[in-house]
Amino acid sequence: MPPVLALYEDVLSDGAALALAAAARMIFLVHGGVTVVGRALHDGETWHGEGAAALVAGSTGATCWRFELDAPPAGAAPGVTSREKLAAPLATLPADELLLRGDSVAFPPGGSAYPHRHQGPGIRCLIEGGIRIDTAGRSTSYGPGGAWYESGPEPVFAQAADRPSRFIRVMILPRALIGKSSARAAIHDFRRHPHRPTAGVEVRNFTRENLVRVDTLFRSFPRKRESRGRSL
Repeated sequence: MPPVLALYEDVLSDGAALALAAAARMIFLVHGGVTVVGRALHDGETWHGEGAAALVAGSTGATCWRFELDAPPAGAAPGVTSREKLAAPLATLPADELLLRGDSVAFPPGGSAYPHRHQGPGIRCLIEGGIRIDTAGRSTSYGPGGAWYESGPEPVFAQAADRPSRFIRVMILPRALIGKSSARAAIHDFRRHPHRPTAGVEVRNFTRENLVRVDTLFRSFPRKRESRGRSL
C-alpha cells in the first residue's frame, strides 16, 4: 500500500487540547488562536514538523487544517471536533529523496494557471474566493473549505472566480526542488487550451526556511520514476 496524505479540520473550543503522534505534518490556522509545541499561531500562520505535537486553543478557540503524511489517527479529546476532509494514497511519488512543502497560492480576480504538471502529488484546500479545477477529464468548482487532490503527472488547468481567490496546498516533492518551483508546463495541453496564463498569481512558501524531510518515511515503499514533460 502506498503512503497516505490526509487533510483534517480540527475545531477546538476555548482551552481545548489535541495530542498528535509523531508524523510529518503541516498545521494551518484558519482562524482563532492556538499554541503548537509552545509556538503561538494567529490567523493564516502555520507550524510544521515531524515530532509529536500538542495543539492548545486560546481563549477564542481555533479552527485548524492539519495536513499529515501516514499519521496514526488522532485520539478523541474533550472540546475538540475533528473531521477528515480528504485522504489520498500517494501512488505517484517521485523516485528521489523527498520533502514536504506547504504553500499559499493566491489568484487575482479571474486569474488562471495554464495547463501544468507538478513533480509530486499533493492536497489543496481553498481558503477564500472560488476556483475551477480541470484535470483528468473532469471540471470541478470549489468554494471556501473545498479540498482536492492533484496527482502531479496529470495536467491541471485552474481558473479563479471573479474575486481574489487563494488556496493552501501541501505536496510531497523531490528534495532537489528546495527553493525551486515544482511546476512543469504541459506543453501540448497548453497549445490546445483556449486560455493563456494570467499575471499576478502569487505563491508564498510556508516551509522554505525549515523544510520537513520525509525521505526516511519512504524507504519501505516501492516507488516508480514517472515520465515528465519539459521543465519550465
